[in-house]
Amino acid sequence: MDEQTYMAEMAKMDRPIPGQSLTNNPENPAPYEQPPKFTNVHEASNYMWDKVTSDEAYESLMTGLSKGVPVMPIVEVLLFDEFQKGTFNPDLMMMMVEPTAYMLIALSERLDIDVVIDTEDDEDDEVFGVKMQEEKLNQLREAAGPSKVPEGMLTPSMVSEMETLPEVSSLLEQPKQNIKPEQPSLMAPTEGQ
Repeated sequence: MDEQTYMAEMAKMDRPIPGQSLTNNPENPAPYEQPPKFTNVHEASNYMWDKVTSDEAYESLMTGLSKGVPVMPIVEVLLFDEFQKGTFNPDLMMMMVEPTAYMLIALSERLDIDVVIDTEDDEDDEVFGVKMQEEKLNQLREAAGPSKVPEGMLTPSMVSEMETLPEVSSLLEQPKQNIKPEQPSLMAPTEGQ
């Protein structure tokens, strides 16, 4: 395959060409190409707490956890989204995995939701493609069981704020459906036929 054919095939694949980021306009960098908003774990933890307890996220996160969605994939999605927005650099994103997981576990524990940390078929125990320490993963699994989240994982302000969060037990119940009177099928013959 000659070079022109190869480049034409690469263009059809709708993905960046190797080195394309080096040709982007330096006056208009992507959010993750700029200095991150947070550079330490404590500030980033407070930010993520506000994020997961916000009105927009809290309900859907707790509903997902109550339906058996594992904690670690949720953590990955939340943190990667923040990385893309320029909130964290990759190193801080990796450091935020454990605190964010404990936040979700504590919130679900408050609502008596049994959480799943990772799926049974996750033999590699990887988060963002990096193998997690078995000890850390076991601590998360223990916290998701009948025991409590280890002391010090949440700040005192987070613990007190957690008490003011709305109960979502009504959200976790099956929604009442408006049952309409039975309508005849559109395929059913009418009286005149």
